[in-house]
Amino acid sequence: MRRKIILFIIITICFVLQTTLFKALAFANISPNLLLIVISSFGFMRGKREGMFLGACTGLLMDISFGPYIGLYTLIYMYVGYINGMFKKYFYPEDIKLPMLLIGGSDIVLNFILYFLVFLFRGRSDVFYYFKSIIIPEFVYTMLITVFMYYPLLKINEWLEVDEKRRAKKFE
Repeated sequence: MRRKIILFIIITICFVLQTTLFKALAFANISPNLLLIVISSFGFMRGKREGMFLGACTGLLMDISFGPYIGLYTLIYMYVGYINGMFKKYFYPEDIKLPMLLIGGSDIVLNFILYFLVFLFRGRSDVFYYFKSIIIPEFVYTMLITVFMYYPLLKINEWLEVDEKRRAKKFE
């Protein structure tokens, strides 16, 4: 229960930061995707199930707030969490290369899916313009923020795991 409360607080803080502070600090109307960083990080730290859960909760929050259709972000973020969770067996806390690779890949794939499902159906077919003016800048900005966000998320996860093990021993 404690883990869910902490994750709810993290998602809420990141959502508020992403929609307020980082919108104000946007470069060319591009801001980093903090929620994707959280979903991907906890997905490969905790596995497919928690990645899907976080992705579904976060996606539903995005759908309610900004989504053109209810369920679009929920489905996409749920798959992002699940796919990142598949890499749990390759997760080593001291290695930042895999998390950076997964978060970067997730950001690019997420934006391409959103392009095809939202913009292409509206008749905006200039994929190269979208790629160079939206996908690449958001990717760079998200990667920069990931460097600073990953280790605090890792420490929170380690603290939660130690706390869960301590509580489990208490009930033995």
